[in-house]
Amino acid sequence: MPTKIEKDATTGQDTTGHEWDGIKELNTPLPKWWLYTFYFCIVWGIAYTVLYPSWPTLSQHFSGTSGWSRRGELAETLAAQKAAQADTRAKIVATPIEEIRKDPALMGYVQAAGRVAFADNCAGCHGAGGAGAVGFPTLADDDWIWGGKPEDILQTITYGIRNANENSRISDMPRFGADGLLTKEQIGDVADYVLSLSGTAADPAVLERGATVFAENCAACHGEKGEGMHEMGAPRLSDGIWLYGGDRKTVVETITYARKGSMPAWIERLDPATVKVLATYVHALGGGQ
Repeated sequence: MPTKIEKDATTGQDTTGHEWDGIKELNTPLPKWWLYTFYFCIVWGIAYTVLYPSWPTLSQHFSGTSGWSRRGELAETLAAQKAAQADTRAKIVATPIEEIRKDPALMGYVQAAGRVAFADNCAGCHGAGGAGAVGFPTLADDDWIWGGKPEDILQTITYGIRNANENSRISDMPRFGADGLLTKEQIGDVADYVLSLSGTAADPAVLERGATVFAENCAACHGEKGEGMHEMGAPRLSDGIWLYGGDRKTVVETITYARKGSMPAWIERLDPATVKVLATYVHALGGGQ
């Protein structure tokens, strides 16, 4: 219980006036250096909250009297980076991809900027390094649906595939089974024939029937021997490279219901320089024609 404040006989310090079971608590003052540091921190903290963004308000926050913010600093840094790259990016827009590939300085920029832009915008579907995935074509081989020349790749990235852009690439495979254009037997026959173009063995009689169905319904787009047609966006069927899978079940499913994969028109999301950088980068992945 509280008692009177008194001097401790041993230390000469005042007590706090409290005693527990005969034990009295000393009122030892804090070291002056600690107190001064503590007071300095209080002053510094108040000054900081006045100078810099700090206290929240009902709508946003107190922005500080100095006018500085992390977002402002970031915006200035990005603006400076953009200004520093302006000449290079303008040159990329004005230079054909074939010429960019011959310029070591421009290609150095393309490799660095393209790697980042690809990771941010393309790798989610096409995989790291353009390795591809089910429904998303590999970009690092020589198999191209819409053509692998620089101008073809630039066109595809710029306007995309099967989207609302008026310049989008469009191809429309019929739903041969779902719309009753072919019977199940005909679909099975032509599936076996398509697989045989890549070396899969099948009954000769089935292949003969499948070849007839293919010639009447598929060859106009995919070519007489399944060599594909870039102008139509019709993939090659004779190289063993499959966008959705090369097993019989998947091929039958593709013929029955068709495939309607799409790609955005990147010119609606990215600036022309970034689109050109991406086209050059993709062409350089190893699969460009």
